[in-house]
Amino acid sequence: MSSQQIRIAVWFDSHCPLCIREIALMRRLDWFNRVAFVDIYAAQSCPLEPQLLLQRFHAQETDGPIISGAAAFAALWRHLPLVRPIGELARIPTVLKLLEWAYIKFLAYRPKLQRLLSS
Repeated sequence: MSSQQIRIAVWFDSHCPLCIREIALMRRLDWFNRVAFVDIYAAQSCPLEPQLLLQRFHAQETDGPIISGAAAFAALWRHLPLVRPIGELARIPTVLKLLEWAYIKFLAYRPKLQRLLSS
């Protein structure tokens, strides 16, 4: 994969069964190989402290700032043809606020989901 094709980098937790499944799906949707999926544990360097990267989903578009949460998911979705419309919809501030609210609610249940998937 040439660095010219990469449009966004996303960091993920390869020790999390939920994250592994989610990233596997996103890899299948990355038809044009525009996403760099970076395993936090295997990365040679991280832009933030690994502990911060483990708390929320983080992404960085080429030459852009590091973003997290719903904004990071929306940015990722905009680079995946099948879900791009959802990412574009998330440019609307009210929609992004709703997605962030849902993401925060999800974070409260994430540990339980991780335990269920690792059983």
